[in-house]
Amino acid sequence: MENYIFITGATSGFGEACAKLYASNKWNLIITGRREDRLITLSNELKEKYNIDVLTLAFDIRNEQEVIKACKSIPEEVKTYVEILINNAGLAVGRGSIENGLTDDWERMIDTNIKGLLYISKQVIPWLKAKKSGHIINIASIAGKEVYPGGNVYCASKHAVDALSKAMRIDLVDYSIKVTNIAPGAAETEFSLVRFKGDEKTAKSVYDGYKALEAIDIAETIYFVTNRPKHVTINDLTIMPTAQASATIFNKSM
Repeated sequence: MENYIFITGATSGFGEACAKLYASNKWNLIITGRREDRLITLSNELKEKYNIDVLTLAFDIRNEQEVIKACKSIPEEVKTYVEILINNAGLAVGRGSIENGLTDDWERMIDTNIKGLLYISKQVIPWLKAKKSGHIINIASIAGKEVYPGGNVYCASKHAVDALSKAMRIDLVDYSIKVTNIAPGAAETEFSLVRFKGDEKTAKSVYDGYKALEAIDIAETIYFVTNRPKHVTINDLTIMPTAQASATIFNKSM
């Protein structure tokens, strides 16, 4: 049995791009997300194209009991072959000042970006510790390095991911488990469509005037990071479009 990679939020964006890239390199997959139809479509495509094993787990990462149930459903033998966990599931919802914020938006971001990452990690880390190897990739954001106007709670949640990556590294160093924090800048995925709650015009306007990152850019970076020699760990990477200098400064003439 070949090695497996466990990817959360695999139904779109970075997660889907990672699934396709690792599958093309003959990795078996465990892919998760809330949209079961998308998981099944992706699974069928990758199994047929690359002749690999794909396990699909449809659940809401914000619900700890669903996370536990899904992880328990994975055959014990498969768990022993999990080498990489990509904590990709995350979102931004809404943008504005704190006093005008919607608590439902806050809870969705905190429950997904922080608690969901913790729920999954709590289940998978023991599998890696048992064999004293493995690699955890946490998808943070430039919002985890800088705070920008209107980003308050989203930025706080991604700062938490940055801190948890450091904490995991401390907890797991004695087990030879690598931990990498990936902090992308502006990337043209479903991110803005979710943030602006389906407003396609506003979502598309975020990327006007410059070339944003694409999902494959992040997937290829993750693939590079996870293929370093055993004695090498890339702890933290910030990846920006060439046209982006900081969270809020862009050259929109490129």
